[in-house]
Amino acid sequence: MIMSPIALKMPIGQSDFSLLIQKNYYFVDKSLFIQEILEDSSDIILITRPRRFGKTLNLSMLHYFFSQEVDEQSTASLFEGLKIQEAPEEIRQHQGRYPVIFLTFKDLKYTTFERTYQNFCRLMAVLYGQHRYLLDTLADEEQKEFCAILEKKASSDVLDHSLKTLTNHLYRYHKVAPIILIDEYDTPIQSGYLNGYYPQIVELFRAFLGSALKDNSHCFKAVLTGILRVSKESLFSGLNNLEVYSVIHPKYGQYFGFTEEEVQRLLEQAGLRDQSLAIRQWYNGYQMGQHIIYNPWSLLNCVKNEGLLKRYWLNTSDNSLVKDCLYRSGLIHQEVFERLLQGQTIHCSMDENIVFPDLSTSNKNEGVILSFLLMAGYFKVVSTDYTEHGTQCQLAIPNIEIRGLYGALIQDWLVTGQHQISHNQFLEELLQGDIPAFEESFRFLLENTISVHDLSKEPEAFYHGFMTGLTAHLQSHPDYEVRSNRENGYGRYDYLIYSRIADKPTILMEFKRLRFPANQKPSSAQIDEELEKAAQDALDQIEKKAYFTKAPHQKNQKIIKLGMAFYGKHFKLHTSSTEKINF
Repeated sequence: MIMSPIALKMPIGQSDFSLLIQKNYYFVDKSLFIQEILEDSSDIILITRPRRFGKTLNLSMLHYFFSQEVDEQSTASLFEGLKIQEAPEEIRQHQGRYPVIFLTFKDLKYTTFERTYQNFCRLMAVLYGQHRYLLDTLADEEQKEFCAILEKKASSDVLDHSLKTLTNHLYRYHKVAPIILIDEYDTPIQSGYLNGYYPQIVELFRAFLGSALKDNSHCFKAVLTGILRVSKESLFSGLNNLEVYSVIHPKYGQYFGFTEEEVQRLLEQAGLRDQSLAIRQWYNGYQMGQHIIYNPWSLLNCVKNEGLLKRYWLNTSDNSLVKDCLYRSGLIHQEVFERLLQGQTIHCSMDENIVFPDLSTSNKNEGVILSFLLMAGYFKVVSTDYTEHGTQCQLAIPNIEIRGLYGALIQDWLVTGQHQISHNQFLEELLQGDIPAFEESFRFLLENTISVHDLSKEPEAFYHGFMTGLTAHLQSHPDYEVRSNRENGYGRYDYLIYSRIADKPTILMEFKRLRFPANQKPSSAQIDEELEKAAQDALDQIEKKAYFTKAPHQKNQKIIKLGMAFYGKHFKLHTSSTEKINF
């Protein structure tokens, strides 16, 4: 039955499994995830996926399945009609059988370690409060420690062992080993890295997780989720029974995010089938094992808004680590990033064991930042090759939404505060063909948004990347097509902004960087003179190599040709135009 998007209750921001079922929210049945967890021979399972890909909801579903009651409410009826009811009897017999410890650290992200520790104590108090019934069965010393945690007065040593202690109490009471579920285990560690208390938070979680998960015979199974694997900090030191399933691992691929089949069913029910192609281009593209996966957060928001295509995944606070890594690494200046924005693939030696301090020096190891961006959902894997030198991947930007996110991040870096006005002016002047005004705005941006460190990059590559960043949002603009380093005529042009609008010009750019001998310190007059020559050489090259021999489309169009020459923060521009060239 076709329903309007409004009639379908989209579970935006809802991650409690019971609430979704009982209040008739739209639910994509992922319950066979339970069967795969039970069939997994590993005692400790860590699944890493990008934010808002359903990690919390899936752990909530496990919580309700394994528990007989949650908040004094029976869980038996919640799974009626779901796929897990068709599983073999040896799977279904696990329903309602275990005591469950369910912790989520997704909100444990504060600017100081003191506040983080305070709220960590509060979380443990809430967890222990859920099992207050154990108090009467405990010895006097055990009761004191239990009450100290409830009252948020426990010593650090007691808190370090509090998770393992609770599993022991539960096993002794229920005569069944409990299940541990920990959601977003790495969120506090990311926050510690960003806010300067990384060593303290790692020390806390190393003791807390290590004591509970290492050689704990009173734990039936533990399932953890997060964005990154951070095992090199020894959070899981000595855990021989740990298995990690990242975005490049085929197992569990279909359970986080929506598959093609699930998306088509949703769009048909919502009456948006005619928009499926556009929605696919905006939100799919993730390769998880054998499955093409859509971003569930974006898709649900798109359906809720009756098919409106926009960037739903962008959240300033959630993207802070991505922004920090990109800005520190200088990757947005490099040719590799330009190729990605142009829809090409890049090669990466994958490092699944992220060490957060390495992100600060990722300009020395490009693989670290690329691996992080993949795990965080900002790239997709095109192909994977397991070699003696490690995992080798071909990466690409997955869809229009993520390409737009990169454009927003780049523009935020290039033009913040007072520079925003100049940036908007720069784009408007360029696209309108007002070259004298564009030249002045571009000079202002060049002088005010780059550093000497930036200028140490490869010759033309830096300026090429700088222009790519400034015009990044045009990559997904319906009126423009951006091309870079394409063969045409008798060579490769540097940068083309093709306008699909008849009264807006198409713009072709050729870049030159001026060089002087290392021992020469040129005067201002020499720099100006040589820049003039280089800019003219760049413009002449466009004509000599006939870069417009083949045009991307057949249309009467005004062509603006720009020869741009650079020396540090100095630049000169020569231009010519051809009116109404018929391609």
